[in-house]
Amino acid sequence: MTNDDPVLILTMKWGTLYSSDDVNRLAAQVRRHLARPHRFICFTDDATGLDPQVEAMALPELGLPEGHADTRWRKLALFRRDLGGLSGKALFLDIDLVVVDDLAAFFDLPGDFFIIRDDDLFRPKPLRRINPERDRFLHSVGNSSVFRYTIGDHAYVLDAYLADPAAATAGYEISQQFQSAQLAEHGNLHYWPKGWCVSFKNDCVPRNLLSYLKDPAMPEGAKIVLFAGAPKMEDVFAGRGHKWYRRIGRIDWLRKAWENP
Repeated sequence: MTNDDPVLILTMKWGTLYSSDDVNRLAAQVRRHLARPHRFICFTDDATGLDPQVEAMALPELGLPEGHADTRWRKLALFRRDLGGLSGKALFLDIDLVVVDDLAAFFDLPGDFFIIRDDDLFRPKPLRRINPERDRFLHSVGNSSVFRYTIGDHAYVLDAYLADPAAATAGYEISQQFQSAQLAEHGNLHYWPKGWCVSFKNDCVPRNLLSYLKDPAMPEGAKIVLFAGAPKMEDVFAGRGHKWYRRIGRIDWLRKAWENP
């Protein structure tokens, strides 16, 4: 692939949690921060209201065996071998994030699969050390809000899930834990450089009572701001999410990056 070839940006919207406006806003953020040609593709069950620059495609089928109707792990369908006729490298972005800097590095980083290390978004959890094996596993889990992969090359993730969906959902709390275990087993679990994807609460908001003295700020080198845990993105932009021990002050810089001008 050359820099003249369009790269793929993927997202997913189903149900009513997020709207077409949310998708359009994310697409606008990508356009502002990705100079090279790209296709912004939204897999959705309702394309009403999507901007013309957004390519709407039907939600990919999980392919669950007969008798299984649990679609909570729908994102695993992204690992289909035949994903809407698409091919090549793609960057998946969840809707509830804010792009704040150039996305080119997410495509330029040599290698195939990259994902956020989930622990990079949270503060240390010393009590987890009581169970070292589980602590090691949780430290390895990738957060699937932002990941890059070659379409079709990691179908073993979906294959493993479909082999026994009930066992998968019983053995893992959420799909990204299961996904990470499969990727690790195949030697393909690699992480973005720490600091590219940051947590609003833990990396932008000053800690504890310092939040009453300083407003949230963008960490140097950050490219994407995520809302892991609480407060959620919609709460922050609606002026909610404050705690007595955590003030959320002025977020003009974040709102400017989030809004669709």
